[in-house]
Amino acid sequence: MPKQQFYKKTNSYVNLYEHYYYEQKSKVSSVTRKYKNRKRNKPLKKIISYLVVLFLLFFVFPYSFKGFISPTLPYNENKILRLDYFKLLYPTHQYLYKDLFLGKYIIKDTTYKKHLMVDIRETAERIGLKTRLLQLAQHYKKIHPSVYVWEYTNGTYVDINADEIYPAASIIKIPVLIEMFREIENGKFTLNDHVVLEDFYRASGSGKLQYSQGGIAHSLDYLAKIMIQNSDNSSTNMIMSKIGGMPEMNRAMNRWGLTKTHINNWLPDLSGTNVTTAREMAKMFYNIDSTKILSNESKRHIAGYLGHVKNNRLLQAGLPSNAILLHKTGDIGFVLGDAGIVKTSNGKKYIVVILAKRPYNNLQGKEFIVKASEIIYNNILYN
Repeated sequence: MPKQQFYKKTNSYVNLYEHYYYEQKSKVSSVTRKYKNRKRNKPLKKIISYLVVLFLLFFVFPYSFKGFISPTLPYNENKILRLDYFKLLYPTHQYLYKDLFLGKYIIKDTTYKKHLMVDIRETAERIGLKTRLLQLAQHYKKIHPSVYVWEYTNGTYVDINADEIYPAASIIKIPVLIEMFREIENGKFTLNDHVVLEDFYRASGSGKLQYSQGGIAHSLDYLAKIMIQNSDNSSTNMIMSKIGGMPEMNRAMNRWGLTKTHINNWLPDLSGTNVTTAREMAKMFYNIDSTKILSNESKRHIAGYLGHVKNNRLLQAGLPSNAILLHKTGDIGFVLGDAGIVKTSNGKKYIVVILAKRPYNNLQGKEFIVKASEIIYNNILYN
């Protein structure tokens, strides 16, 4: 009988075969345990690998192609004709827009349940006054006028082409002034806040701010003052930029209930793309004066600006010295206008807006406005 070797293991003796068996089984279990551990970590490694591949595809490879590979390829001088489907579907989006989204001007259907501005309540039209103004226009064949007059006491009015769209010229500064004070009352800034004059604000035409030193900060109070009194174009651009630019101005006027007044260009708008109507401009003056769209403090500042306009050659020239006029003029050569509120010597008050299309710088435009202002004043004063 062959001699057996015995090994002690847990108080029992096993032969060499059994000892070998136990050793092999322990090795297998340890290897299996290690394999299971590696399998447990495999999803994490896959995720890391995927992230590395995505990083290479989206960041490294495009940069390498553009920076190193593309310059070595032969240049193809034949340009590919690309069709802009957006412009094809929306051909007017570049010049008819109400909003700005992701750097693109868009037409947005913005309807409001209740507009901020109140419509002027008209009663009967003043036929006699309208007839006299039409007769006056017959003497100025080269002038195409738009006239709106509204008298406070009885609500009587005159409408001559009052809903026809006209270039607004510098009268467009009235809605800019209104929105500036509305934002002040909403706490976005104050009248003492400053805006720095940069070169891109400089505008030719009216006003001397365009010749001032750049990098100087001017208060909004000063900018509003020269915008209205001197019709300064550069200060208008600075205020409009502070408000939020043309899209914000158009959104504001849409909220007010104005449908025909739009700002489409920075000043000077010599081509006349900023537009309004005599009726909507009168509506703005009415709401400045007679509603709660602005506080009394804001109205006091606005009256101070409008009561000291330097241009006294239009509506003012047709009024007596004891009449009070708060107004804003506009002139871009082929369109001349003046709009404001007049208080007569006997306490009557009326809104008047006169816009006149004319041959470039033709003096008949000025003469028509002066004479029309005189006729309107006398008619309301004595009737």
